[in-house]
Amino acid sequence: MSRRRGRSRQGPSKHDPAIGREIDLTIDEIGSSGDGVGRFDGGPVYVPLALPGDDLTARLITKRGDGYAAETIKAHSLTPRRQPLCRHFGACGGCRLQHLSPIDYRQWKSQKVKSALARRGIDGVGIKPLIDGHPETRRRLRLAFSPRARGSALGLRRRLDNDIVAVEECPIALPLIVQLLAPFRLALPILDLAAKGGQISITAADNGLDILIETPLPPSLGDREALAALADEEDLARLTWRESTHELPEPLSVRRQPEVDFGGVSVALPAAAFLQATDEAERAIRDSIIKALGSAEMVADLFSGCGAFGLPLALEERRVHAVDHDPGMIEALNGAASAASLAQRVTAIARDLDRDPLSASELSTFDAAILDPPRAGAHSQVEAIAEGQGPLVLAMVSCNPTTFARDARTLIDAGYHLDWVQPIDAFLFAADVELVAAFKRTIAS
Repeated sequence: MSRRRGRSRQGPSKHDPAIGREIDLTIDEIGSSGDGVGRFDGGPVYVPLALPGDDLTARLITKRGDGYAAETIKAHSLTPRRQPLCRHFGACGGCRLQHLSPIDYRQWKSQKVKSALARRGIDGVGIKPLIDGHPETRRRLRLAFSPRARGSALGLRRRLDNDIVAVEECPIALPLIVQLLAPFRLALPILDLAAKGGQISITAADNGLDILIETPLPPSLGDREALAALADEEDLARLTWRESTHELPEPLSVRRQPEVDFGGVSVALPAAAFLQATDEAERAIRDSIIKALGSAEMVADLFSGCGAFGLPLALEERRVHAVDHDPGMIEALNGAASAASLAQRVTAIARDLDRDPLSASELSTFDAAILDPPRAGAHSQVEAIAEGQGPLVLAMVSCNPTTFARDARTLIDAGYHLDWVQPIDAFLFAADVELVAAFKRTIAS
């Protein structure tokens, strides 16, 4: 899962005399964010697009952690590279590893998981071969657009600043999504809501595109008419607007309710609903969860979203109790369970598991639990499990190996054994890697 993702911004280090200095650098490895890493003055230097073995001159541009971020000034010797698929690669901050050879790319993604575990003292875990991702499969894309005074460019942000790279192609995204970029690029300059910039989230449901526009300015009457016409022309399933992530989206055009099939159960998506990045990754995660759960009949589905994993389990005649912080997604899950005649096997409640995790006693009636938290991990919920007799089996999903390793350490210390980890390339050419892990309780917590 990849929810609540933020964008880190680092200001200039005005008092560091090294900033602006040009240094000769040899790249030793690829760091966890996908940058090449060399060494200067005892600390790391992170260089975008650099690969191990590169010899180059780089300029230090800002502090980053205990080292520096830098940019390449001159390349003296470069490791052989793969030809990138996208002409925007290098400027656009969306993909970071298109230039890495296929073998090295797969090895790096798997090693990222292994290294995160090792930093927590977790060794000897069976890490399965990476399940590959593929181009033209990304079903959700979030794009930024600049204020009208700057031309309302529509695209993705650069790596080290807020500038927007106008994107005209995206080989990782579904073609249906890419085809919508041109109409929106033409529409933005005439929309009043676009005057101060904003962002557009595009999600491909099974029956059409679901669009969410987020801007500090509300849509005018003219905007509403123009966007409704655009929805008709492009056959959009739904188009909504909101001011910020704290607001409920307001429908501007709903031509049909967006729906997604989760393993045989159709779910009506609420606006701004979370989906896994690709359909193929979702299936791979679900298959791995089923392997991890074994024959467990009573399953707690924690951080459940709209039921991508819990609802298919109910089809297998297991009993599922789903919990998520978002009332809209819980409502959608309950509605789907009722429509599929699964209401007798599915219960679902809205509850913030970060602030109010299920206690060990509440989980004592379950054979197994699924945990699919956002990037920050499931610290509070894992601590609650560790305090008592948690379920015999746990299947944990994560898009962040670092927070996963932290939570895995807590579970292992509480008497769980980490059987295996399955890495999944849900975020093609990005530094992120999805994973599913299987835990079994071996001793009393």
